[in-house]
Amino acid sequence: MEIDRRTFTFGTLALSVGLTVSELSADETKPMNFKVTKTEDEWRELLTPQQFYVLREHGTERAHTSPLDKNYSAGVYKCAGCGQELFVSDTKFDSRTGWPSFHTPIDGKVGTSTDRAFFMVRTEVHCSRCGGHLGHVFNDGPKPTGLRYCINGVSLDFEPAQSPQSTEKSGS
Repeated sequence: MEIDRRTFTFGTLALSVGLTVSELSADETKPMNFKVTKTEDEWRELLTPQQFYVLREHGTERAHTSPLDKNYSAGVYKCAGCGQELFVSDTKFDSRTGWPSFHTPIDGKVGTSTDRAFFMVRTEVHCSRCGGHLGHVFNDGPKPTGLRYCINGVSLDFEPAQSPQSTEKSGS
């Protein structure tokens, strides 16, 4: 029996997809409960089209397109969807990947789940408050954690640190 290349390729692809889907546990397919929830229309109204694509549809922005990638000012990085503080600037480092990268999130502010898209298994990072997709975490980061939270810049808002107020009094 002879099988042409096209039949073999599509058959193998279908088998791979079937195995990948069957490996998902019931917990990974259940929607998670988040404190901030909105309808799809409410999210579309709140977010830019690019933010919606990344945060709500698990998209990825193109590498080297976010000004936050090379931002090393003191401050805090917040979720662009709900405003929750996620990372502080002293945990940011230059990973040379083209996306803002951090070695440690603020405790309890990000969650993770298994991402099996594109025939890979990765750890997805999302905002623990609204569930917005932020990026992925990898085991190739610097000390102290050895982790690299590779985050889409469009999913973040940066708030600069407050500069100390002048305590000088004028007059008298």
